[in-house]
Amino acid sequence: MRMLIQLIITGLALGGVYSLISMGYSLIYKASGLMTFAQGDILTVGAFLGLTFYRFLKLPYIVALLLTMAVAFIIGFLLEKGVIRKLLNKNVNAIYIVLATIAVSYIFQNGAQAIWSSKVEYFPSVFSTDSVAVLGVNVQPESLLCIGASMICMILLHFFMTKTRIGTSMRAAAMDSMAAESCGINVSLNTGITWGIAAGIAAIGGIFIGPMYGVYVTLGSKLGTKGFAGAVMGGYGNMYGAMVGGLLLGLLETLVAGYISSELRNLFAYIILIIFLFVKPTGIFNEQAIQDV
Repeated sequence: MRMLIQLIITGLALGGVYSLISMGYSLIYKASGLMTFAQGDILTVGAFLGLTFYRFLKLPYIVALLLTMAVAFIIGFLLEKGVIRKLLNKNVNAIYIVLATIAVSYIFQNGAQAIWSSKVEYFPSVFSTDSVAVLGVNVQPESLLCIGASMICMILLHFFMTKTRIGTSMRAAAMDSMAAESCGINVSLNTGITWGIAAGIAAIGGIFIGPMYGVYVTLGSKLGTKGFAGAVMGGYGNMYGAMVGGLLLGLLETLVAGYISSELRNLFAYIILIIFLFVKPTGIFNEQAIQDV
């Protein structure tokens, strides 16, 4: 029983990071109808930025977190304006947008290696204790932080998208850009903000997972594909589905590693994705939910 509890907490923590990446994918798809494969590497950049602010510059953790989010937001905004928007203005096929984001992901990877080196960097623990007791088992406090942060992000995104003027404008622009522009909404600006928010969310995942796994150049590459899988499982384009899909994937993957074999965890994760594509391609949250969120 203690092992099961340990695995569940670890799986939910990892799933929380997947959820943060998945929410970024869903936001971008809802705002622009496009897919990106740079989210995982933005997580890597966020982890390195957090490391720089917190460990090297000795800034308070909350300040490091806010600065990391701000820089990541700017990166996401400039990515949309400097690359995605330029290509869209040329009326290129959507596949070229996807290829451009793949190229950007490699630029982020190699840029991070050039700036911070390729070795694994130690990210100092945020808390004064190495473990806390939960239901009779000792867990890393950063694990609980990942779980809580992912849920808080989903709640904040829900209120932002449904209760604020900017969020309402973003939803309107995503539903019908021509009608939104006729109502005075700056669709281009709203799309750029969405990409910035998605990047900021991914960076949060990087700074939270750093103390648990260390920080290295390829940290976000596998996490990014798992986040994409979680978004598909939950219902691609749905924020709530992204949250559920990411948590479910992290939980199942960890249980397989604990009870069967750690070598099968990645294989099992992608098998689950294929099963979802065959059995329920609209994800846990169906197509109607995707349209309503």
